[in-house]
Amino acid sequence: MMKNSPFNNALDTCITEGIHRDIICAVQNKLPYSSALRELADLFKLFGDSTRISILWALSESEMCVCDLCALLKMKQPAVSHQLKNLKQARIVKSRRDGQVVYYSLGDEHIRKLLDLGMSHAQELLFDRRDLHDGSRPIN
Repeated sequence: MMKNSPFNNALDTCITEGIHRDIICAVQNKLPYSSALRELADLFKLFGDSTRISILWALSESEMCVCDLCALLKMKQPAVSHQLKNLKQARIVKSRRDGQVVYYSLGDEHIRKLLDLGMSHAQELLFDRRDLHDGSRPIN
């Protein structure tokens, strides 16, 4: 370990004496309540599964019933229904009944925006990885 390093690499903790109280105060005043941060973390957990993302993406394009989702995603009905139940409980997806058919759609436009933003970032990461591997873009 280097003595001049401001971080202890083994523990990744700051070993300097200089705490920037002005920065800490400014950031602390802007932090959301811990309950809101937990809600956000729970929301992002739901986005952490490719099956749920596929369902959400499909529903962002059109309202669909379970059978249509199963056919589109080539999945069995119990698996799709299980994921829809989780998404509905989290109010990310809503449903409406038309006779005996239940149709699902996104809960609101925020979900579509999150999907679009996430996809934009994912495509950027894929582009960057491709550039690293094919050598077509110089590394600065």
